[in-house]
Amino acid sequence: MSLSGGDVIANIIKSHQIPVIFTLSGGHISPILVSSKAAGIRIVDVRDEVTAAFAADAFARLTGLPGVAVVTAGPGVTNTITALKNAQMAQSPLVLLGGAAATIIKGRGSLQDIDQVSLLQTAVKLSVTIKQNCDIVPTIEHAFQVAQSDTPGPVFVECPIDLLYSEEMVRGWYGSKMEGNKDFKSKLFQFYLDRHVDKMFACDTDAMEPAPEDIHKPELKVDKVEKAAKLLSEVKQPVMVIGSQAMLQQGKVDELSTALEKIGIPLFLAGMSRGLMGQSHPLQMRHKRSDALKKADLVILAGMPCDFRLGYGRGINPEARLLGVNRNKADLNLNKKPDLGVLADPCDFLCALGNSFVESNDPYESWIEELRNNDLDREKQITAKATEETEFINPLHFFTELESFLDDSSLIVADGGDFVATASYILRPRKPLSWLDPGVFGTLGVGAGFALGAKTSRPDSEVWLIYGDGAAGYSLQELDTMVRHGLSVIAVVGNDGAWAQIAREQVELLNDDVGTVLNRSAYHQVAEGFGGKGFLLERTEDIPKVLDQARKIARTGIPVLINLLIGKTDFRKGSISV
Repeated sequence: MSLSGGDVIANIIKSHQIPVIFTLSGGHISPILVSSKAAGIRIVDVRDEVTAAFAADAFARLTGLPGVAVVTAGPGVTNTITALKNAQMAQSPLVLLGGAAATIIKGRGSLQDIDQVSLLQTAVKLSVTIKQNCDIVPTIEHAFQVAQSDTPGPVFVECPIDLLYSEEMVRGWYGSKMEGNKDFKSKLFQFYLDRHVDKMFACDTDAMEPAPEDIHKPELKVDKVEKAAKLLSEVKQPVMVIGSQAMLQQGKVDELSTALEKIGIPLFLAGMSRGLMGQSHPLQMRHKRSDALKKADLVILAGMPCDFRLGYGRGINPEARLLGVNRNKADLNLNKKPDLGVLADPCDFLCALGNSFVESNDPYESWIEELRNNDLDREKQITAKATEETEFINPLHFFTELESFLDDSSLIVADGGDFVATASYILRPRKPLSWLDPGVFGTLGVGAGFALGAKTSRPDSEVWLIYGDGAAGYSLQELDTMVRHGLSVIAVVGNDGAWAQIAREQVELLNDDVGTVLNRSAYHQVAEGFGGKGFLLERTEDIPKVLDQARKIARTGIPVLINLLIGKTDFRKGSISV
């Protein structure tokens, strides 16, 4: 029997060195899953298709390889739309393979048959369907190339079910339908079916070999680096903000951090760049970024646009010169046109800029000292807030204890609003690519998927999933997935019985908490029901013991959930973004 379409797709995935596929089973995609398993690719099946896409996104961010999710037709595909849009806005290379109705009955009202290709066009870089077996290799190889090139992002390939099985089997299906029917109309219809199958299987699948296309990115122009170096020589108070896009070349993170040390200007790290300089590098500033931007005479935005996070550009000193570097032309010029715009990969640019200095460049000592003092002042404020008495456990105090407890292998996944944002002020990622948050879309519900992607790509890392109690409701069922696949994530649910980030402002402005109240639910019991280990943590003095027990249990291969009862604070009052 010749290779099936599922075999060909599995061979392509394997040729790209992708070790894992995230999926939820469905009749339209079974051949892809079975063939991929036979090819030695790990299959992680989840409880909601959106989780599969989130997991593929996280895998891509951490490894530099495209993440692959495979979902069934119709609702299986539509369930992934939020994750696809999140990956698009986070510029994450993700390949979604979606099942579809058989080619012969598309558009005729078959089960789960909708126009998926048109529906997904605004959420992906490329949305295409496979029409005959000759198209399988070039279509999927092109999808991998598009996902990774220029500004990376998700792609969607629709895979009709009758192109996934072997030619012999499909011919049997279509031929058997007319067995025993000898009238002219029946013979004419059989002729039509045979011709259709001939077109579907016009190529020999046994001769199909993977054929990767070249990945491309904007070319870095040397004169831009020279102009940037000249700018640095003319200023006294420069600041650099590094965004997630600078981390797209995972193999160059060490070179990038070395280059930043040679450039020698103070840094603020955002998104995936958190942890780039380790736990406590002297050039990295963690607090009062807005104050620094208002006083800076040069601002370098590396892989981050002037969006809401920077006040749409209004948060930058109007007298400061702006140097922007981005793979995406629209992002490069968003809201505030840079004085020097560099259309290039931020990592390539910063490495080249660092190499332009023979020795470390450090004429900014007094400016760095000023920003470091600002940092220390904010740390003192946080420490004071962490000592305040609250109902149950003060969340700031919990995170100060967790910060001292984390080991060098820790990888932090953030899914939530107020609780997670509080964590971002206190937790310090230990190394590059050890912090995962949804990105600029601000999506809730990424948690379990990101944690699955993190643990499969970094099995030896201690993965901590920081959940708000609202966000936990989106994906808590994936504890079942973690148990079945031996993915021992440690989840912490900050349980204050509210959508706290919304409630704080809504109640003050509108005098009503409608829609913001939750129960202090027994999330630890849910974890136990799925076969994991749950802890209820409601006393401050129990924090060290529970953290230690959670670590020991996770190291045996069992996922853990800590239901952390926390009090309400005004630490982030006025911080809601809209």
